[in-house]
Amino acid sequence: MKLSTFSRRSVRATTTFAFLCSAFPRHAAVYHSPAASRGVVTNTRTLNSTSLSTSNYSNTLRKRRESSSKNPVCSNRRDSIRTMASAATPAVEKVPKPLLSQTSLGTPLYDQVKETTDQVVPDLKELLGELNKELDALEESMAGVEPTQVTWEKLVVPLERIVDRLGRTWSVVSHLKAVCDTEALRKAVEEVQPEQVAFSLRLSQSEEIYRGFKAIREGAEWETLSEPRKRIVLENLRDAELAGVALQGKEKEQFNEIQQELSKLSTKFSNNVLDGTKAYVKTITEKGDVDGLPASALALASQTAVSKGHKESTAENGPWVFTLDIPSYLPVMLHAKNRTLREETYKAYLSRASSGDIDNTAVIDRVLELRKKMAQLLGYSCYAEVSLAAKMANLDQAKELLEELRMASYEAAEKDMEEVKAFAKENGFEEELKHWDISFWSERMREAKFDVNDEILRPYFPLPQVMEGMFELVNKLFGIKVEAADGLAPIWNKDVRFFKISKDGKTQSYFYYDPYSRPEEKRGGAWMDEVVGRSKVLATPGTDVRLPVAHMVCNQSPPIGDAPSLMTFREVETLFHEFGHALQHMLTQQEEGLVAGIRGVEWDAVELPSQFMENWCYHKRTLLGFAKHWETGEPLPDDLYQKLLSAKNYRAGTMMMRQLHFACTDLGLHSDYDAGVHGSIYDFEKTIAEKTMILKPLPTDRFLCSFGHIFAGGYAAGYYSYKWAEVLSADAFSAFEEAGLEDDSKIMDTGARFRDTVLSLGGGRAPELVFKDFRGRDPSTEPLLRHSGLTPA
Repeated sequence: MKLSTFSRRSVRATTTFAFLCSAFPRHAAVYHSPAASRGVVTNTRTLNSTSLSTSNYSNTLRKRRESSSKNPVCSNRRDSIRTMASAATPAVEKVPKPLLSQTSLGTPLYDQVKETTDQVVPDLKELLGELNKELDALEESMAGVEPTQVTWEKLVVPLERIVDRLGRTWSVVSHLKAVCDTEALRKAVEEVQPEQVAFSLRLSQSEEIYRGFKAIREGAEWETLSEPRKRIVLENLRDAELAGVALQGKEKEQFNEIQQELSKLSTKFSNNVLDGTKAYVKTITEKGDVDGLPASALALASQTAVSKGHKESTAENGPWVFTLDIPSYLPVMLHAKNRTLREETYKAYLSRASSGDIDNTAVIDRVLELRKKMAQLLGYSCYAEVSLAAKMANLDQAKELLEELRMASYEAAEKDMEEVKAFAKENGFEEELKHWDISFWSERMREAKFDVNDEILRPYFPLPQVMEGMFELVNKLFGIKVEAADGLAPIWNKDVRFFKISKDGKTQSYFYYDPYSRPEEKRGGAWMDEVVGRSKVLATPGTDVRLPVAHMVCNQSPPIGDAPSLMTFREVETLFHEFGHALQHMLTQQEEGLVAGIRGVEWDAVELPSQFMENWCYHKRTLLGFAKHWETGEPLPDDLYQKLLSAKNYRAGTMMMRQLHFACTDLGLHSDYDAGVHGSIYDFEKTIAEKTMILKPLPTDRFLCSFGHIFAGGYAAGYYSYKWAEVLSADAFSAFEEAGLEDDSKIMDTGARFRDTVLSLGGGRAPELVFKDFRGRDPSTEPLLRHSGLTPA
């Protein structure tokens, strides 16, 4: 089955200029979040912990420790694997304006900015004042020259410097707000954000800059430009038009007012979700109420209880404190025998930010209204057309793909539901299966079918060991070396790590890694974003090019007691996913800064490297290379690997339909929704659910109130991109399958080709051409359906 729509349309890139000049604070990080779930976050590739009793688990763990403590090799192994804490932050001299300062690597002074949030507003105001003067000078230079005299050096070089200073500085604030949220930082952002948005709008709507790009496009220099430079010109012309450069008078004033309000609403939505998540705290004192929960979940609940003031709490006897943070919430939905607890927790999760002062309903209504008005001002019929103007697909193509996948998955999803109902009944459950029962009984059926779970698997996935295995994989695939560089750059939390990537002895890039959940201050989900991008223009004196720096953020289970972070298999996949994003940013060889790394890559192609990396978690030699017991060093037994592989596509139809529901709801809200016709946003979602959900949503379902992807992130009318890019990633991995996954020589050759195309070219080449460069043909949906177990027999 060939996905011919990929080659039907001329494709262009969205430049960093467009991202930074939008109404949003900064371009959205590539975001992989459990927020996009209806009450429970499970995956076709998730295996979760079994209901081992706490006493049995503790006794087993104690015996292992007693045994391994007698073995110096095992003891040394435990000590080395526990070492995940970052080295001390380098002693950087205190500076008067930390937000406007950086290290020799170009990295921010995160620690000093965090400690001086009172300086954020004056520092940003100072920066914006300087940038306005630089923009004045650039516009004057463009206004005073003939079109034939406009050159790259006169227009794009100074523009890149302006864009970079704005993005690099604002990203420090937005990043800290995401990982170290405080009331002081919120107030600082609220105060200065209108000025930041105003400058971004001025930049994006600059008629002088727009005319400058038109002069280059229509001038004699055009034919001499490289492909990346042509992409930059074309996209800045289009993105200026999407930003309202052609609007005049009251229309431009209205457009800018809309952008300012959308920016505020995005921040408010995100704050409400974080506050709604933090608001729910469930304290349990009766041991019978936590029956079925695995030892790791009780240990985390006890650790949370201690942090909440229950100093006497133990994993065995409680009290236990549960929250709506995913490492706490998910085990309840999967394992708690207490059905009342599951119901309460499920409903709390589905109703986050949907009542009182933090109700996001009105926020969503207003966002949709403003986006539609904005689209109409620009001459489009709906916001989805605006969003997809900068993507590979158009609206019809996106809908065609979703319908193709829906048709291939719906019957399988129906079968999944009938199977779990039958299984529950066979095991004595006579009541009607409710939403809070599905995950619980699905997990019991998984255990019965495959006899494998995360409580058995966790000890084989200590975080430091998983990272080491991941680094060995990319060394083999891409010829790069990853090594710890802690101490070279300031960090924002003691658990944050810093790494360096080199190739053939030459440094290529750096990255931060913030691994653990901190629900009191850190937003949920996982994401990658850039700190600085690769750029020849912005190279420091004595260097040829500025090296890229990224940060990766996850929310996985923290260490408990004296053990390291023992990961669920889904957390392993998530780590590989985010590292795939980071690799595209860090391994780029593109030196045009505006289209280097993830910059300028169409949003519906940006998930290709991340989803590609997830496939390696199931490759036997890769997995067994790092899946070793954290205490004994014993490799993952082959029978466990085979069970893990067998369970890969468990309930694949259900999981495919879940993602399709989110994507269809998103596109529908931004193209077809009309409150006068369809009623409330919740009524409209229910009409979508008629075709995408087997078990229809509850009347009180308020999932949309926490759907941050589309109301506080970069996925508005773009959630379909997960599936669009998954077609690309599955097909890309199939190239390795065809080469022979056990043939190291061919794998390295194929990996080098992937590195030199997908990971290297950035946004300087159209993504469908980049894919062809690697694969030699257009992409097909067949590998995705085959990998998902949905290909007809």
